[in-house]
Amino acid sequence: MGSIADTTTLANGVKMPWLGLGVFKVADGPQVENCVRWALEIGYRHIDTAAIYGNERGVGRAVRDSGIPREQIFITTKVWNDAVRAGRDAVLRAFDQSLQKLGLDYVDLYLIHWPVKEKCLEAWEAVQQIYLQRRARAIGVSNFLVHHLDDLRRHSGTTPMVDQVEFHPRVLQRDLIAYCRQHGIQLESWAPLMQGEIFKIPLINELAGKYGKTAAQIALRWLIQHQVVAIPKSVHRERIAENAAIFDFELSEEDMTRIDALDRNQRVGTHPDHFDF
Repeated sequence: MGSIADTTTLANGVKMPWLGLGVFKVADGPQVENCVRWALEIGYRHIDTAAIYGNERGVGRAVRDSGIPREQIFITTKVWNDAVRAGRDAVLRAFDQSLQKLGLDYVDLYLIHWPVKEKCLEAWEAVQQIYLQRRARAIGVSNFLVHHLDDLRRHSGTTPMVDQVEFHPRVLQRDLIAYCRQHGIQLESWAPLMQGEIFKIPLINELAGKYGKTAAQIALRWLIQHQVVAIPKSVHRERIAENAAIFDFELSEEDMTRIDALDRNQRVGTHPDHFDF
């Protein structure tokens, strides 16, 4: 059943923890610093931020102040759409800014945040350059569907190592699972708890009672058993700890199938083909 220290191995051999802390909409300064500090104290070794979140400074400060060797913590950040639209040099500058705010020499994973139409190939060239310079240990994308990934692979000849997407019991994306497994791309879930909507699903609550766990723990365990990395967000220490307590039980094959059947292609975020920001 494993532990919070368990990792998946990316296509280039880099090890990425299955569970991380997401900090979307967490305020920079004391709030994000406390969240990251608590997570690291609990045993998390994976923190996910982004340029647009506006809290890279606080994340970096908490990581540096933790006393944990840098190489033991997996840090992800992402390039926002304005830089992608502006082109290759803007992406390189955006990465420099993220590193400076984080106060780090490198990140473990750098992602293109959204599939900006007709601009991703140029942005991907910049991201590959960052990787070749060893300033990012792994590179990938976020919110890319099968056709976005296929286009990137065909025109660049390079496969992203990670695709971070909306993925939870209401959005299973079976075609994306199959494609990523075929091409060695690690799937990662943002909004794994459906921004709180998971607690309204009767089956998830029923299974929480059956296994003596919370609804959040059932949803996160389901993701891990699907071999999808999860980065739940919380600003409460007890919830951060609760989200990590998913390695002492296993969902049965029958219950996994029942959760799979909840798929309605029902998103809590924007569809990647319809975003405009």
